Amino acid sequence: MQAARAMAKFRLALVQLLVSPVKSDNLNRACQLIKDAAQQGAEMVALPECFNSPYGTKYFPVYAEKIPGESTQMLSEVAKECGIYLIGGSIPEEDAGKLYNTCTVFGPDGAMLAKHRKIHLFNIDVPGKICFQESETLSPGDSFSVFDTPYCKVGVGICYDLRFAELAQIYTKKGCQLLIYPGAFNMTTGPAHWELLQRARALDNQVYVATVSPARDDKASYVAWGHSTVVNPWGEVIAKANTEETITFTDIDLQYLAEIRQQIPIHSQRRLDLYSVEAKKD
Repeated sequence: MQAARAMAKFRLALVQLLVSPVKSDNLNRACQLIKDAAQQGAEMVALPECFNSPYGTKYFPVYAEKIPGESTQMLSEVAKECGIYLIGGSIPEEDAGKLYNTCTVFGPDGAMLAKHRKIHLFNIDVPGKICFQESETLSPGDSFSVFDTPYCKVGVGICYDLRFAELAQIYTKKGCQLLIYPGAFNMTTGPAHWELLQRARALDNQVYVATVSPARDDKASYVAWGHSTVVNPWGEVIAKANTEETITFTDIDLQYLAEIRQQIPIHSQRRLDLYSVEAKKD
């Protein structure tokens, strides 16, 4: 019984890394911060989107790697050394002549548990504010990414994937209780939508949602919003970083999640089946 209670809680650390143009520096800094997080009791650690590379279409081909490669080898080794679950943010991946924005997940034994290629590419044009087209260099992924831990199932998305409620719903239906999105929202969409989308996904699905941003660098060509965040199943922000490089810790309480679902029961299989039938009719 005590072991079951222990498994109902675990410590999550979000590493809000300040990314530089030097890949080796990014890898070394990320490795040290992961170790720092583990030493402070984190059992699961997550890095930001494009943690080994500046974010930008001109950078993706230059910094791209095969998987396995230099960056993922580091992630595997540090996950094993620290005995943690490690969500490796994302890196530009090269495979068969195509580039992807890819997140790899490693277990406490160093084995790769999941590889998520960003499904929804960041193609936006807000006149007078920002225009960015990931599809200029990247190809989209086409699969869902769920991994098991002794605590719960975890679903992985990357940045723009957060905007698509269907992905979170699918992950929840697959049994996920925590959704993690490495992301790099910008100074236009960040203040408007970053927290709002996380709270919506958490509340809609009664799950924990965590997002991990790079630290803000006002001198970069793409300025990240920062504010790595954790939202609970009630829709409350329970942990939030500022803009600087930092590690944000929070305890994920799965007993609390179960209580919320019991108090406000929305996970009726009958309703989900009904919606599925209606969708097929359309």
